[in-house]
Amino acid sequence: MMARKNFGGGMIPGNMNNLLKQAQKMQKEMEKMQQELEEKTVTATAGGGAVEVVFNGKKQLQSINIKPEVIDPDDVEMLQDLIMAAVNEGLRQVEELANKQIGKLTGGMNLPGGLF
Repeated sequence: MMARKNFGGGMIPGNMNNLLKQAQKMQKEMEKMQQELEEKTVTATAGGGAVEVVFNGKKQLQSINIKPEVIDPDDVEMLQDLIMAAVNEGLRQVEELANKQIGKLTGGMNLPGGLF
């Protein structure tokens, strides 16, 4: 019968043990970063400020502000376009914010999308 070798960290080789500790530390940092991100907001506008939207870091729409002068019953499509433009810009800003946060955590490593 072959004897099992003890690697100093139980049955896990030292390098593997360090790797596990680093992964656990990174997971805790990622959870903290996600919590910080949830507390941040971004504001985006369209039509020179005629439509303003606010998103939180979880990509949840928090508010929409529409100036009364852009509400034209004969041109609903323009208002729809302004809202869509503001929402898309807000989502783009949240993505940019999240990517910056992740970049701080990973030190610029390119990780596959959707890991956070």
